[in-house]
Amino acid sequence: MRRRSGYGWLELIIGIVLLVMGMFTLFNPGFALTGLVVVFGILAIVMGVADILLYVRMERYIGFGPILSLVSGILSVMSGIMLLVYPNAGRWILSLLFPIWFISHCISRLCHLQVIRITAGNVVYYLTMIINIIGVILGFMMLFDPIVAMVSVSYLVSFYLIILGIDELVIAFSEIGS
Repeated sequence: MRRRSGYGWLELIIGIVLLVMGMFTLFNPGFALTGLVVVFGILAIVMGVADILLYVRMERYIGFGPILSLVSGILSVMSGIMLLVYPNAGRWILSLLFPIWFISHCISRLCHLQVIRITAGNVVYYLTMIINIIGVILGFMMLFDPIVAMVSVSYLVSFYLIILGIDELVIAFSEIGS
C-alpha cells in the first residue's frame, strides 16, 4: 500500500474537534446542557465511526483487540444517535452515558497498545496508556456516583476531552496515524 502523507487525517480532525470541545466546555460551564448533548452526540458518532474503521483495518492482523474496537464503535454511534434524537433525555442520562463511553473507548485503546508501541514507539505508547487509564478511572468515578457526575460533568468532560484530543493529535503525527 502506498503512503499518501505522514499524517493520520481522521485522527488529526478528531483531535482538533476534541480539543476545541474540551476548551469550550471548560470556559463555558454554564452553557446550556442541551447544546452540549447535541455536540457530544455528533462527536460520539464520529468517534464511533473511527473505531469501526479501526476494526475494519486491523481485524485481519490481530485477534481480540479489534472486536473491542467494533463494540466501542457501535456503542458510540448508538449513543450519539440517541443524544441527537432525544437531547432533553440526554441531559438526564448524561451521568450514565459518558462514563460508559469513556470506559469503552479507553479499554479499546488499551487493547491496541502493542500495535501503538510497535508503530509509534515507547513515548506514544506510555502517553496513550496513561491517558486511557485516567479515562477508565474517571469513567468509573462518574459511573459509581452519578450525582457528582451531574454536578461536575462539564469539568470532568472538558479535562478528559482535552487529554483525549492531545492523545489523538500525538497519534495523528506518529507513524500509526499514517
